[in-house]
Amino acid sequence: MKKNKSQQNDFQSFLKLFLSVLVIVLATEVFGTKTFNIGPGQVVLLPMLFAVIIGIAVTPKLLGSKIKALKRVISMQEVEKAGTYVMIALLPLGVKYGTLVGPNIVEVVKAGPAFLLQELGNLATIFMALPLALALGMKREAVGATASISREPTLGVIGEKYGISSPEGTGVLGTYLMGTVFGTIFFGLLGGYSVATGIHPLALAMASGMGSGSMMASASGALAEAVPGMKDQILAYAATSNMLTGVTGLYSVIFLGLPLVNFMYDKLIPFFSKDDRGDQNES
Repeated sequence: MKKNKSQQNDFQSFLKLFLSVLVIVLATEVFGTKTFNIGPGQVVLLPMLFAVIIGIAVTPKLLGSKIKALKRVISMQEVEKAGTYVMIALLPLGVKYGTLVGPNIVEVVKAGPAFLLQELGNLATIFMALPLALALGMKREAVGATASISREPTLGVIGEKYGISSPEGTGVLGTYLMGTVFGTIFFGLLGGYSVATGIHPLALAMASGMGSGSMMASASGALAEAVPGMKDQILAYAATSNMLTGVTGLYSVIFLGLPLVNFMYDKLIPFFSKDDRGDQNES
């Protein structure tokens, strides 16, 4: 009897979450994509950004605590279960990245070392961001947050290995959300203003493809506006780079990023925490 009641509660929570997500998706699709220029930079606000903001706003900690109707639909029980469903929602994305490998293997090989090796640049987050995260008081959360740039492939790998509710999962999910909220704005401005550095526009276009469709579109769109004579080439290089990053990024995180960030964590944590032994048991 207790088991049946528990199952019924789980189903009700799932139904509430499903309907809530459906409403948020429909609302954000109505908003659509908003684009505006700031100097040579371009800011692209995608529906996903609005979805994140609405999702945060309706939680019990914010509007959900003031609006009774929302409180009945989205309680802390739903919030706690949402983390589990994140991994289920990521499964189709994992399949998509898997199907990119076979059909595009020839293009990957033809792309040359510049495209293939650019994924190693994401590993710089380990050397730059990990010490800063530890200095700010993060523990194992820093592993998830700095293993790569925390986009969809990293989110899937960390969630599968440690669980999305683990400290590592919290780190990668938090960074992912921050990237969603601020990343498109940052890269939109960076794409336009980066032309002033004197770096070749095609190199900047390749750098735009960091494994995030929204960030790539924002950065390459601003770059194309700044160098209109190379617009088609810029967009083609950015799209190819983003596709290859999606293919190679998954394996880079698994075979390079995670082993390296755990190694660096074990070496650095004694300098930032007295209780370093207890934090190393998951590495």
